[in-house]
Amino acid sequence: MNIPNLLTLLRIILTPVLVIFLMQGSYSKALIVFVVSGLSDGLDGFLARTLKQQTKLGAYLDPIADKALLTSSFLTLAILGALPGWLTVIVISRDCIILLGLAILSFMSISFEIRPAFISKVTTMFQLLTVLMVLMVLGLTGGGEYTGMYLIYWVTALVTILSGLVYLIRGIRLINRSQ
Repeated sequence: MNIPNLLTLLRIILTPVLVIFLMQGSYSKALIVFVVSGLSDGLDGFLARTLKQQTKLGAYLDPIADKALLTSSFLTLAILGALPGWLTVIVISRDCIILLGLAILSFMSISFEIRPAFISKVTTMFQLLTVLMVLMVLGLTGGGEYTGMYLIYWVTALVTILSGLVYLIRGIRLINRSQ
């Protein structure tokens, strides 16, 4: 166990804390937890690279921590009516489709390397930014609907769909090559 992996575990542990704060309407506290989680995400990657402490465990835990944080945030905020349900469906559906694709490749005994596409990193950034913006509106202003938020919703939806298509195309190519 090293510092980057401990930071990733911290992010996983903070996810239910974030959900509890959201459910209690403690939006300022939720914002703080989300910011700490986001900073720990950047810090764990930076430390893993600079300290040469990249591990197989970290390679698995980091995306799990990201997905746990984002899925929990989107789902909870949608249930609370603070985030559009349609956007949450797009975000979670993309992840489910990717997992289904990985399962199909495994069942077909097709070897593959899990490498995030550039668009996937952009997608994660926009999804994090979307949650951050919603939490800022809730935590700093007490709520309300801002027209400017719809732009970030649509951009997030677009990059999420595009990244899902990139992974779908990658999966189809792997299947076609194996036959």
